[in-house]
Amino acid sequence: MSHLKEFMTPLELQKVSNLQVVARLVVEGFFSGLHKSPHKGFSIEFAQHRQYVQGDEIRRLDWKVFGKTDRYYVREFEEETNLRATILLDVSGSMSYQGDGVSKHHYATRLAASLAYLMLQQRDSVGLVTFDTKARAFLPQRSGVPHLRQMLNELEGAAPGGETELGGVFQTLAPRIHRRGLLIIISDCFGEVKDTINALAQFRHSKHEILVFQILDKDEVEFPFKQWTRFESAEEEDQFRMIDPAHFRAVYLDNLKKFQKELTDGCNRHRIDFTTMTTDRPYADALAHYLTRRLRRG
Repeated sequence: MSHLKEFMTPLELQKVSNLQVVARLVVEGFFSGLHKSPHKGFSIEFAQHRQYVQGDEIRRLDWKVFGKTDRYYVREFEEETNLRATILLDVSGSMSYQGDGVSKHHYATRLAASLAYLMLQQRDSVGLVTFDTKARAFLPQRSGVPHLRQMLNELEGAAPGGETELGGVFQTLAPRIHRRGLLIIISDCFGEVKDTINALAQFRHSKHEILVFQILDKDEVEFPFKQWTRFESAEEEDQFRMIDPAHFRAVYLDNLKKFQKELTDGCNRHRIDFTTMTTDRPYADALAHYLTRRLRRG
């Protein structure tokens, strides 16, 4: 777990590890609809062969097939893990915003790492997609420590940049994530709400469960600026404005309130779980609070 220790402080790692009990209860309860046999462990019903890719467990290689074809294939089994999940991580330019604390990108990658750690510790199968204008990395759902290392390497190397439009990106991803499972979206959710909700509805039509973690900076929530301030576009070069925040604060906060309500209402209509996290709160604490709240709601 040396890669994980580089990604998190010892205290953060301990907090994430302590979440496993809560996460297990949530998986056996709230996510039980995704499981054919949530309490039986691995199934032994053989499904198919597929070609070996880096990160697959060596023990799953079929040496008889190798002897006949001189190629490496692994054996797949029906529902071989409790849960199939994919983490969709926004790495667009707006995620680079940083107020007094860490950037939204920093926070989001740590949250993604902790979620992957929790699920892979439970022998669940987890995939990762990073995206801005399009998918930048696509790791299929797998389990095991080698896969965790691969995911952490991708998260560590993912740099925010470029524009994004969630609705368009999700529309292109929907055919690639075709197996029913859990989609965990980590993003600031900036974009046209109608397009975003329509794309999420397409995922729901494919029978995916969806969790949306909206990551915001405290500045974006409170708009605390008081003096003339230069505001630069994080997604377009050389685009900036000097404004007097006093003239814009009320309008900005009103627009934010409407934006948040539209997002929340849209997610509720399609039974999509939506929660907002701000970067000034320790992400492991925020995750623990969220999972505990889900458990209490049943």
